[in-house]
Amino acid sequence: MTPTTDTMIKTEISERIGTIIFSNPAKRNALSKELLTGLNAALDDFRQKKIAVVVLRAEAGARIWSAGHDISELPLNKDPLGYYDALEETLRNIQCFPGPVICMIQGGVWGGACDLAMTSDIVIGDHSSTFAITPVKLGLPYNASGILHFINRLGINMAKEMFFTAAPVPAERAKELGILNHLVSADELEKFTMDMAKQMASHSPLSISVIKEQFRLLSNAYPISPETFEMIQGLRRKVYDSQDYAEGIRAFKEKRTPNFKGI
Repeated sequence: MTPTTDTMIKTEISERIGTIIFSNPAKRNALSKELLTGLNAALDDFRQKKIAVVVLRAEAGARIWSAGHDISELPLNKDPLGYYDALEETLRNIQCFPGPVICMIQGGVWGGACDLAMTSDIVIGDHSSTFAITPVKLGLPYNASGILHFINRLGINMAKEMFFTAAPVPAERAKELGILNHLVSADELEKFTMDMAKQMASHSPLSISVIKEQFRLLSNAYPISPETFEMIQGLRRKVYDSQDYAEGIRAFKEKRTPNFKGI
């Protein structure tokens, strides 16, 4: 095992399996630019070393897997989820990593971290895991690619419910819906995850990489016209230029309930 350490993450390599550990409990493993930079650097390093399978996890026993976006870094009066946003780059990096990416979940998975889990290939959790996508709590305009991640995994009806309610989905329900591939006890979680990773790592990496790329291409095969794309961008711009979005960010920072007015 070869551990290396970043300020926000730790990495380990063993038997062609690379593990990335979120290690910023003081900020509930929020997906800050610093943490995401470390995560992307680790994925790039694993790719160069031809790591077969990646496991994303928090520290053992974590109550929060990740709180999602670092709200203090979200900009006002511009698109907070643009193509070159740090989290968007990370999601593409996970999708394009040549081997399977497994999320091993303990605790809450909120906001952008929920999107990260949806974008990964396999999700395994224990009974403490919950999942919530929360842009409507902030007045945040979520982007089309992120919404598509949820539709692909859950279907449109449940994706709508998760976005519109922002309510946490508990582990048992998450297993029923397909958010979790497997739900296991906390005592079994690490062994179960690593056993699956070892099984995947024993197979042809070329075959897996080509099949994974086909999954990616087929899941994105929803052609839209330039006019529809421009309409989506215009709709989102109405939100991030709105008073509601500014109020949502202020309320979060001031630790109070936002007073949304729909303008």
